[in-house]
Amino acid sequence: MIDGDLRSAVGRLPVPLRRIAGYHFGWWDAHGHPVEANAGKAIRPTLVLLAAEAVGGSAGPAVPAAVAVELVHNFSLLHDDVMDADRTRRHRPTAWTVFGVPQAILTGDAMVALASEVLAGSDSRWASTAVRWLSDSVIELCDGQYGDVAFESRTQVELAECLRMVQGKTASLLGASCALGALAGGAGAVKVNLMRAFGRHLGLAFQLVDDVLGIFGDTEVTGKPAGADLMRRKKSLPVTFALTSGTSEGAQLSDLYADDAPVEVDRARDLIARAGGREWAQRMADEEMGRALASLDEADCRPAARARLVNLAGLVVKRNH
Repeated sequence: MIDGDLRSAVGRLPVPLRRIAGYHFGWWDAHGHPVEANAGKAIRPTLVLLAAEAVGGSAGPAVPAAVAVELVHNFSLLHDDVMDADRTRRHRPTAWTVFGVPQAILTGDAMVALASEVLAGSDSRWASTAVRWLSDSVIELCDGQYGDVAFESRTQVELAECLRMVQGKTASLLGASCALGALAGGAGAVKVNLMRAFGRHLGLAFQLVDDVLGIFGDTEVTGKPAGADLMRRKKSLPVTFALTSGTSEGAQLSDLYADDAPVEVDRARDLIARAGGREWAQRMADEEMGRALASLDEADCRPAARARLVNLAGLVVKRNH
């Protein structure tokens, strides 16, 4: 889809940073030897290309935007792995465990700068607007990630706060992906905003499902250690719902999180489920999916591209949960 263009963009990085980026993308091993590893789902660049087609344009002019959002997404993953001390991603050791923390951070920094360079160098009439929108999304993403980290050390977090955090951490870039695709496809402001709304609702559904998988998922499916979010006392959406549910299970979970001892993962899982956190998150994911599809319908998209967007959205909310 955009693999060649993405590789070409990464190839412009200085050699040490290029080596780490390529390892993270799954293109080669730590020594630079080609491998066939999991490169990720490419949800965001796919949204860019399909959004361009959905509003009546073609995918070709949207490729720089697709490359840019994938670079930004992977910048955030490199930094997330460092902040969360995650040792595996996509069934491989994370970049920071292989190359070092400073090296992984610097590679992420270079990738987000490269994303703006790719957009600015596209020679499109909408390039400056696209750079501004992507930059706004990165700022919102960082703000959301700041909240996510800050919540770990807070005793109380309201559900509304957690939902706002997710709007920044996850939904902002998915919304920007759809908006950038619509912009590249020649859509007007109303249709661009509807496509952005589709992406943002889809992003919230995505995070709800991801949070459920982070607690209850199979490591073989997720590629990350089971229960890692619980061990870090993350206030993810199902956890926050349980903690604020007013149930005895929620109170027990609060005590478990407040204890200095390592979190009993199996017990925490059980308490979250019994407090209704898992069921609520799955129901909310379905509701956000409905809102996403309503925005898509209002945008009056091309049928073929709309069908592919709906199929992609369905895959997002039905990931083995």
